[in-house]
Amino acid sequence: MYKLATIDLDGTMLNQYGVVTNRTKEAIKKAKERGIETIIASGRPIDSIKTIAQEIESDKYFISGNGAIIYDIQKDEIIYENTLKKSKVLDIIKICEENSIYYNIYTEKEILAKNLQCNVLYYYKENLNKAEKDKTHITLIDDIYKYISEREEKILKITVCDSTRTIFNSIIRKLKEIDDVEVLDVSHMSRKIIKQGTEEIPIEYFYTEISAKNVDKWNAIQVLKEIMNIKTEEIIAIGDNINDKKMIENAGLGIAMGQSTPQIKEIANQITDSNCEDGVATFLEKCTDENRSQRCKKLHSREPVPTVQTYNFKEMHR
Repeated sequence: MYKLATIDLDGTMLNQYGVVTNRTKEAIKKAKERGIETIIASGRPIDSIKTIAQEIESDKYFISGNGAIIYDIQKDEIIYENTLKKSKVLDIIKICEENSIYYNIYTEKEILAKNLQCNVLYYYKENLNKAEKDKTHITLIDDIYKYISEREEKILKITVCDSTRTIFNSIIRKLKEIDDVEVLDVSHMSRKIIKQGTEEIPIEYFYTEISAKNVDKWNAIQVLKEIMNIKTEEIIAIGDNINDKKMIENAGLGIAMGQSTPQIKEIANQITDSNCEDGVATFLEKCTDENRSQRCKKLHSREPVPTVQTYNFKEMHR
């Protein structure tokens, strides 16, 4: 019997337009009625996740910053954190500034950036369709180095982006020379979609995410496992990207989205539909269907389960 479903947001629970569909909300609700609690595990900052947690009626905990923070929704407070040291943040900013490469910084409350590009542009456009209270907070700053130097901020992660692979790869090598940080090894280009009226505009870029040492969604889930008194085999993990790898690999049941990168599909127990096709709902509906409950239980083993079909998809960055 599964008791917990940890679900990524971008490229997983959210569709290509950054929306949780009614079908997905209903599937999460039915899963909860059957005893499966849903917890969001995302790279987003706290306030950006809070509004989505409310939408899906998830009222216990969520994981922010790829595992840098665990947030207790009912107590409205951080109960676990592993954030970047200020000295490391300043080292990373210096490398990015010296090499004229775009970066943005995720604090517990907001995203700091110089201008609207890449992932920040996507969040900005996403905000246009949201009420003020539901928006991802974005602050544009001319001198981020000075801003961080003068404040004590909890830094969850830094995202570094560029549209040219050769430039991006050279920066990655420099970033990996910094001690006591995790540099996410993303080998593919992120492709996101902005909808303007009837027009769909793609945003494409190479990226990496830099966090404190040992920050990972699975490490945060291990903490929650003890708090919630559940076993590893009672956990479902659903995701699509490299920052979901450990939780998909280690959970009792690991589910990859239909558009996931090949290395995520290889380690998953099962592959569901893409996020454009409500893949989270597809899986949860099957897992909570009384007639198929036995099939869901049998997937505890690490034997690969064949995909349903091949999908056309848009890769989504978290």
